[in-house]
Amino acid sequence: MTDNHLGEFLRARRAGLRPQDVGVVSHGVRRVSGLRREEVAVLAGVNADYYTRLEQGRERHPSAHVLDALGRALRLDADAHAHLHQLAGTVPGNQFTPTTDRVGPALRQLMDGYPGAPAFVINRTLDVLAANALAEALHSPFAPADNLARMAFLDPAGRRFYSRWNHTAEATVGHLRQAAGLDPDNPRLRDLVRALTEHSPDFTRLWNTHAVQGKTQDTKHFLHPAVGALSLTYLTLDVRDAPGQQLVVYQAEPDSPSAHALTLLGSLHATTMS
Repeated sequence: MTDNHLGEFLRARRAGLRPQDVGVVSHGVRRVSGLRREEVAVLAGVNADYYTRLEQGRERHPSAHVLDALGRALRLDADAHAHLHQLAGTVPGNQFTPTTDRVGPALRQLMDGYPGAPAFVINRTLDVLAANALAEALHSPFAPADNLARMAFLDPAGRRFYSRWNHTAEATVGHLRQAAGLDPDNPRLRDLVRALTEHSPDFTRLWNTHAVQGKTQDTKHFLHPAVGALSLTYLTLDVRDAPGQQLVVYQAEPDSPSAHALTLLGSLHATTMS
């Protein structure tokens, strides 16, 4: 990771767009993948030299208006657009608040009060800070179940456990990219990215796309060695009294095979722990 976070992001997103994606007519042999800098500048209505300086890190204070124009030119979705502003420090009223990894007793009690739903707390770098019994049972194939990114990319169980591994991998990297926009100098994030980059070519490839994704809600598909296939939806909630922490809760469709499998998994885990 370098300190030119804004420039790297712009360059990666430019490289990921083809001329036909944005209605640009291409002539001759192109020496770059994706759009040229000049093409992005024209689409955004900014000076080409100014845009070049943004990518190279020689200009680091673009206005919110310029960033909005670049976001439209690069076809950024809502998460990526917000990330762009975070990197440039132009989010209105944004004051970064460091997170804490301590999970309060009230939140732990809340998670334990829903024994039929796997629930766990993560921080911005996807460390698992606390989990209820069913979440521990769900993630039991991992040793340890300590960090969602490490589990997906470096643990041998990851590719078997996540039935749609490619989808999970892309989402996981997108979450870490969002964290990098919020707290680029976080030493834990730097160490995690370094380890993942050194040991996982798949992570490195996805990390270099600079794709950003917020963790909100989605459907996850698992293959658990004890109970088989599970299809669970999850909802992510921000913990207001601990900025940076998120509560993740999984649910199965009522009376579905996944719901019955979750019930069985809970029973097996309780028997094992007793």
